[in-house]
Amino acid sequence: MGNFFGKIDKPVFWVSAILSLAIVAWGAISPSSAGNTFAAIVKLLTTNLGWLYILVVTFFLLFSIFIAFSKYGSIKLGKDDDVPEFSTVSWFAMLFSSGMGISLIFWCIAEPLKHFLAPQTGMAGGTAEAAADAMQTVFYHWGLHPWGIFAVIGMAMAYCQFRKGMPALCSSTLVPLIGEKGARGPIGKAVDIIAGFATVFGVAVSLGMGALQMNAGLNEVFGIPKSIGSALIIIAVITAVYTFTAITGIEKGIKFFSNLNLVLVFGLLAFVFLAGPTRFILDVLTDTLGLYSQNILKMSFFTDPYGKAPGWLSKWTIFYWCWWIAWAPPVGGFVARISKGRTIREFVLGVLIAPTVLSFVWMATFGGTAINLQINGTDIGAIVDKDVTTALFVFLGQFPLTSLMSSAAVILISTFFITSANSATFVMGMFTSGGDLNPGNGLKGFWGIIMGAIASVMLLAGGLDALQNAPIVSTLPFMIVMVFMSFACVKFFKAELKESSESSYLEFDAPEKEAN
Repeated sequence: MGNFFGKIDKPVFWVSAILSLAIVAWGAISPSSAGNTFAAIVKLLTTNLGWLYILVVTFFLLFSIFIAFSKYGSIKLGKDDDVPEFSTVSWFAMLFSSGMGISLIFWCIAEPLKHFLAPQTGMAGGTAEAAADAMQTVFYHWGLHPWGIFAVIGMAMAYCQFRKGMPALCSSTLVPLIGEKGARGPIGKAVDIIAGFATVFGVAVSLGMGALQMNAGLNEVFGIPKSIGSALIIIAVITAVYTFTAITGIEKGIKFFSNLNLVLVFGLLAFVFLAGPTRFILDVLTDTLGLYSQNILKMSFFTDPYGKAPGWLSKWTIFYWCWWIAWAPPVGGFVARISKGRTIREFVLGVLIAPTVLSFVWMATFGGTAINLQINGTDIGAIVDKDVTTALFVFLGQFPLTSLMSSAAVILISTFFITSANSATFVMGMFTSGGDLNPGNGLKGFWGIIMGAIASVMLLAGGLDALQNAPIVSTLPFMIVMVFMSFACVKFFKAELKESSESSYLEFDAPEKEAN
């Protein structure tokens, strides 16, 4: 049994497990109470501390870019003779699949249309100005900023794991500030528990959302009823698959599904691009890139102090920044795990650029085409307001080969489902095993089943809406941890370059001393 579960960090494991189960039990027994409590906390964070999230997320992006182009960029995430464990294509595939996951598919139609029909700045909805603003906003929410968050935590964890030989834990990154004893003591345990809590609930909520969207797709294609029962069956099947792939390891399971996922992404993307308004899509992509480049600094610090769009910022941008921070532990932990042998510069630029470019192309193609359909009289916006889960399939219904493409979309959702969840399952195994890079199969299996079970219980209790704010509650303390993590990185890197410089000086000086 011990070999099956492998090493277990009992305090982190038991506190994470009991806390997660206690909160989901609360949500199951009294969803309104849990929902109101979490909603109140999230409102407090997004309304009163929105300025802090805006500043810190922008800091993460600027910090990661600075590190990439600084003298620290040449430091390798591993020993000097280590080479990348995965090919660049597979690495990109796993980056993209573990990062945005189901959310990109879920919101690629709905968000552009919502901003187009109800713009943030109070301009008239449904206008050309609103369309341009909508696409610029979507690029902002799905572009460099979220990947800046993932780059900081991934870089810190990869450096500690592969360069310094430390456990694969968030707490390891704080050693320069709190010492080895502090990282292994109560402070470090608390950091790892917060990371684990955010991971479990972030994935569970996404599983619930993904199951509902898959159910909507299966209803459109095969007439399978939209019901909680159908969604539960979907969760059970997908949970079995992603848990199995996490157990089989990164090389066999996770890499395979990530590569398959990338093939499906490009296939569906190419279909909509060629069958849709191709020139319009290219115009949207080009125009929005220009607007994004011109206004990224302005958007990065926009807090709406004069109330141009009351409530909009907290509902959208701040909520997104909270959500991406909640996903930082599983995404950052997994990105770190697959990045051994790359330099910091290669890591940061790869993490920032490759997924961002693909997200931009995806959003311009799907979101731009959805706006084009809305302008030309197909009221997808009304469908989005009624049921977001059906938006993608109603959208695909406007094209030829509807059944085939909708089936492909269902498969794509399932692969995103699997790749996001299996990487998080692997990371939870690392977090609760004391940082083991290859945690026991029993431990990975336990967390895979727990996340699927939590998603199922939330759906049964009607509490998905109630508990979707749960991971966001952990974002304030973890965001503060990540700020300290950034300063710790600089201390790590400075110490390494100083040590390297002194070593080089001694090597150069030795022959001269010998000659004398």
